[in-house]
Amino acid sequence: MMRMIVAAVVAVWAVLGSALAQDLTALARLDPQSSSIGDTGDGFAVSLALSQPVPWRLRVLDAPPRLVLDVREVDWRGIAEVPRASVRVTGLRAGVFRPGWSRLVMEMNGPFLVDQAEMRTDAGSVRLLLRLEPASRADFAAKAALPEPEEWAAPKAADLARPEQRGDGPVVVVLDPGHGGIDPGAERAGLSEADLMLTFARELKETLLRSGGFTVVLTRNEDVFVPLETRISIARMAGATVFLSLHADALAEGEAVGATIYTLAADASDAAAAILAERHDRDDLLSGVDLTGQDDLVAEVLMDMARTETLPRTLLLAQTLRGAMDAAGIRMHRLPVQQAGFSVLKSPEVPSVLIELGFMSSPRDLERLRDSTWRARMAEAIAAGLQDWSVADAARQQLRRK
Repeated sequence: MMRMIVAAVVAVWAVLGSALAQDLTALARLDPQSSSIGDTGDGFAVSLALSQPVPWRLRVLDAPPRLVLDVREVDWRGIAEVPRASVRVTGLRAGVFRPGWSRLVMEMNGPFLVDQAEMRTDAGSVRLLLRLEPASRADFAAKAALPEPEEWAAPKAADLARPEQRGDGPVVVVLDPGHGGIDPGAERAGLSEADLMLTFARELKETLLRSGGFTVVLTRNEDVFVPLETRISIARMAGATVFLSLHADALAEGEAVGATIYTLAADASDAAAAILAERHDRDDLLSGVDLTGQDDLVAEVLMDMARTETLPRTLLLAQTLRGAMDAAGIRMHRLPVQQAGFSVLKSPEVPSVLIELGFMSSPRDLERLRDSTWRARMAEAIAAGLQDWSVADAARQQLRRK
């Protein structure tokens, strides 16, 4: 019998009423070996074995087609070990989405809609059962285009606690540790880019505050997913003087060693920059946040504004940071300052750069990223660069006013 998603969710909330009244705080755990994903007829079925019942909700998104399952809250470790006999589920991604909620994203090779969805609690076992059947492109697009209820949406800038701001100077630095939560970024040797960058952002914040003259805001203070557009909104809300997005990606091809500073450009300066820009934006998509609806005309206007007002300040920022890193003996990429179309740099009024501290695909860079002494040297170099830039930028602004 056909089951509507909304009805299924309401039913689950009703079943869980008594459990929630008992202050359900423990994470539910996935039992991967007792779970399965497999093709059935023209569609596919998903069976997820959990340690306890949890509130849950479903929706579909397009480009690429994917099913998004939010739960409060499941430890998804082991999701890659779930037996998968399906050509229709082409990818799985899971992790923390926002505090109190985790998310599972299933990429599909075509348009499928939920035909059945229920959580069964029989004889002490808990199982979330989903069945999806083929749908027309038009029907799928219509479902995917439905707006998320407000309480389902990704966190907005106003939802996130503003970090404590200290410092007396006018330079407001927004530090953006890349990735987070469901999006770990690059991974090597048991380390994730998201964790490394959060650690470095905290260390850099303390370095800047000790230097004096800075107010520092982080786009995330913990391992949670923050959409790209929200990161930009946080910078605007904070009245940012400058925005630094921090990354340490991995590239399988070509030379990828040393620190690189990126500024915004419509066309990437080389193939590696294009790959990184596409990957960072796609990570946002695959985490269930759809940014494809951005208006091209608006984007062009923003680019024009950036070129006429902010771009010279941004280029000065990139070159000043490069000089400070060189002076500190930081290993730089052979092309230390490059351009790429990173969405996170598109705030037209805030000078913004993306810093690849190094590449986790390089054993030498990875060793440096793990070294607290090296990270402290990099933090001091960035602080020195920001101090030099703020002086030069203030002088430039004063000249423009004359």
